[in-house]
Amino acid sequence: MADSPAPNGNGGATAQPDDMPAINALAQYAKDLSFENPNAPRSLQPQEGQGPQISIQVNVNAQQLAEADFEVELTLEGDAKVNNEVLFAFDLKYAGIFRMRNIPQDQLHPAVMIECPRLLFPFARQIVAEAVRNGGFPPLYIDPIDFVGLYRQKAMEAQAEAGGPLAS
Repeated sequence: MADSPAPNGNGGATAQPDDMPAINALAQYAKDLSFENPNAPRSLQPQEGQGPQISIQVNVNAQQLAEADFEVELTLEGDAKVNNEVLFAFDLKYAGIFRMRNIPQDQLHPAVMIECPRLLFPFARQIVAEAVRNGGFPPLYIDPIDFVGLYRQKAMEAQAEAGGPLAS
């Protein structure tokens, strides 16, 4: 007995209504990547004592390209040091173009600044890991980032600079 097609004609899968909120990644790309191993080959020798101290900074920027399109740039900068000597340093600017559809205006900024970098992060993390590995070190897998917390921190800093009620 042959299966008959579903009444909607698409094999049983239901299409999303056109008015549902959606974030579509149109493109992803590395804008800038730098890896430095300034003390090679000495930095590649086994080190006595404690492991390296790793420092990582994260930043998110966005710009509107069209009515519903945004470029979101995730910046990851970091280094590893032993006894204040740099083993390696990296700087990655990884970006994507996102189309935001049917997202209420009051939720648009958080969606762009939280959800878009959350979608970019796994790809940026892999690029950093491979760059560090290609530099002669074990791959550096950056821990997951709390983009909600980062967003709130930036909002509080902006409000403090503006002299808002949270300023002390």
